[in-house]
Amino acid sequence: MKKRVFVVQPIPKVALDILHDVADVAVYPHLDRQISTDELVANAKRSDWLFVLGDTIVPAEVINANPELNGIGALSRTGGNIDMAAATARKLPVVAEHPADRYGEGVSPAVRGGVSLATADLTVGMIIALAYRLVDADRYTRAGHFKQEQTLALMGVGCPEKTVGLIGLGAVAQYMVPRLRALEMKIIYTKRNRLPLAQEDELGVEWTPHLDDVLRRSDFVCVACDYNPSTHQLIGMREFALMRPTAYFINTARGRIVDEPEMIRVLQNGTIAGAALDVYWNEPPETHDPHVPDALCKMDNVILAPHNGGATWTVRGTRMASVARNMIRVMNDERPPGLLNPEIYE
Repeated sequence: MKKRVFVVQPIPKVALDILHDVADVAVYPHLDRQISTDELVANAKRSDWLFVLGDTIVPAEVINANPELNGIGALSRTGGNIDMAAATARKLPVVAEHPADRYGEGVSPAVRGGVSLATADLTVGMIIALAYRLVDADRYTRAGHFKQEQTLALMGVGCPEKTVGLIGLGAVAQYMVPRLRALEMKIIYTKRNRLPLAQEDELGVEWTPHLDDVLRRSDFVCVACDYNPSTHQLIGMREFALMRPTAYFINTARGRIVDEPEMIRVLQNGTIAGAALDVYWNEPPETHDPHVPDALCKMDNVILAPHNGGATWTVRGTRMASVARNMIRVMNDERPPGLLNPEIYE
């Protein structure tokens, strides 16, 4: 008899095709909301496997709903929103992607770069959109205001010779650097641990030990650091007040690095020129139902995206297909690579 797999939202067909070969697959059809805990419990009770995404909250209540549950496939690097202790206590495997599917021989650069590369491209795209007012221009033209060429109503700051300030210089930011340099932009960064001088020279970036310096000097301030206790609400009213009134703020890292109400205030009162955001305060695991404040949705000087970094067919499809293959390895009594709780085999 085929295993029964429940998938918590529609996913790329490439992953579903892999599962369909060996399992009966049911997919939660909604893209406009997170699956509720009650719905997840109900589906866990009639399934052998769950396939969840990184933002899916999987508490012990779900894990223990069905004694016959065989495992969980997760599009997650850490299983951070899954009660891993409950899964491990049951010796329930939680499997993610196979590292070789990203780093093996012959893997394309787009796949190898994964979410980091795709997020870097999204961030640079946001900078370009702000610099040339692409979203404003779209709204303006659709409203029938196109009356003459080169209208002064849509003048932008452009990219060449402008300064991008990077708060952090990890994988995402390092992918951004050559793209920004191709736009003839100057790049400064701050980071707890400075890069070696040779690497700075190779990248063409300038280090400053002071966040305040980055904020004062930059035309575009990009949050590119990890979220942890030391970066919680790193950016608040004091920091925004240091930015130029012509400067833009971009956050594709994590919403809680920023004091969101204070950010809304500075965008409303003109302390800074605008923002582009892919992440927000109210997201899992802090809240089950992610949402964007109405005030941000009403602003014309803000570009909003739904935490969409990494959402390309290549990246998402490759990662999910890898998770599906690892699920099948477990179904075939194999120990899979990419297992998030390997202690269950000890």
